[in-house]
Amino acid sequence: MGCKAEASGCLNNLPLVTEAESSGLSSHLAMECSWQVFRMRSRMVSSLPHYTLSPSRVIYFTEWRIPLKRIAHTSLWTALITPMHADGSLDLASLTALLHEQAAAGNGVILLGSTGEGANLSTEERKTILTHATGLNLPIPVMTGVGGLELHTQLEWLAFCETLPLAGYLMVTPIYAKPGAKGQAKWFRTLMDAVSKPCMLYNIPSRAGVAMPDETIESLLDHPNFAAVKESGGDPARFASLQQRFPQIAWYSGDDVLFGEHARLGASGLVSVASNVWPQETAYVVKRALSGLGGDVGPLLREVSESLFAAPNPIPAKAIMHEQGRISSRELRLPLCAEELASTELQRFADSLIKGAVLRLAEPSVVA
Repeated sequence: MGCKAEASGCLNNLPLVTEAESSGLSSHLAMECSWQVFRMRSRMVSSLPHYTLSPSRVIYFTEWRIPLKRIAHTSLWTALITPMHADGSLDLASLTALLHEQAAAGNGVILLGSTGEGANLSTEERKTILTHATGLNLPIPVMTGVGGLELHTQLEWLAFCETLPLAGYLMVTPIYAKPGAKGQAKWFRTLMDAVSKPCMLYNIPSRAGVAMPDETIESLLDHPNFAAVKESGGDPARFASLQQRFPQIAWYSGDDVLFGEHARLGASGLVSVASNVWPQETAYVVKRALSGLGGDVGPLLREVSESLFAAPNPIPAKAIMHEQGRISSRELRLPLCAEELASTELQRFADSLIKGAVLRLAEPSVVA
């Protein structure tokens, strides 16, 4: 590559940043960095070209561009729904609008998780969604969900995902097989070995049928792609224990209902269903809670979020978003069925509650 790197940091008109410097940047600036700096914690990469900017600054970069939008620099991730037309086909126009809403709120996005009905879609549909979303060049990080049971299929999916400018991966505990600590560790390591971007592992015993053991987490700490855990075990005491034992990684609340408690225990942020319905309001609540001013917002988020689980997720979220005119239909993919929710009365009440509460909270001062 025939471009000189100068102290101001430019290569092909893109900013350069070292690993040490990126850790000290604000989340906004870190997300704006356009080249991924390799973390060489567990293995030496000697073949990468380097440019010495000063005796203390060495920049390593790859031959192709990967957005440096690190998982731990984003406090709110929206597990985005997948909008569909009434005939069940993908509604890419509504998807585009929803992604721009999340960008306006400054929220990261996770596509094709359980809220996004990822397991219910065909491979071609999932590829269409990721290609479309990453092609919008949004100023926010976008991750995708990874989960299933058959390893070869997951590796094929990751090989495709690696061709896209995704920020990282949400990798759920293997479903149905109920593997033990060693099996889970080998599963996650194999998946993380196949990618070049940060990974957030996902503990959700209620869906997977088995919890992620401490032994699994400990055995993976040496992996350079292991960045965070989305903890959805439903036990705040357990959340506190895990965070204290493994401070090397970022711990995210995977439960809107428990986020107030998780925030007081030192959570790095929230992976949210509620921020589908209320992108700006949830962002405000999360920022307020993480700033230490969250005593009055935890119960608020709990109350409104409970309305979104009055039927299997994302049935209530899609129903109220359709009523709001933000998606063209409330259609879902079987085995999920919109008729499971008879009324949106609870969701409409929650909508008015959170919007009014955030307006009142924001009047005296705005959390910077």
